[in-house]
Amino acid sequence: MDSEGWLKTGDLCYFNEDGFLYIVDRLKELIKYKGYQVPPAELEHILNSHPDILDAAVIPYPDEDVGQLPMAFIVRKPGSKLTEQQVMDHVAKQVAPHKKVRRVAFVSAIPKSPAGKILRRELIQQAVSMGASKL
Repeated sequence: MDSEGWLKTGDLCYFNEDGFLYIVDRLKELIKYKGYQVPPAELEHILNSHPDILDAAVIPYPDEDVGQLPMAFIVRKPGSKLTEQQVMDHVAKQVAPHKKVRRVAFVSAIPKSPAGKILRRELIQQAVSMGASKL
């Protein structure tokens, strides 16, 4: 606990106007882009609001110049022709410049634990191996 009586758990949360506490992300899961902290959950919420997206996950993609890039893994709805650029544009018009999704990969499913938590480590490994194969 800190000097003001707050318990430091590493969770990112907020209180709404009715005083309810909402846990929205983990501090250690933040993406560090050019010194800015980008919460993946915020970008995932925006992505999942797109009518052609069935599911989404955002991970930190390693980058020598900026530290980490926000990368989105997208499951398109059946029959969708959604492109990488359309995904990036959808997010870009709703967030600050440092929060923009910079890379997109389309997948058939987002790996999740039995409790429904996104398995980000698996996605990071997949992204890094995809990046290496394109060099």
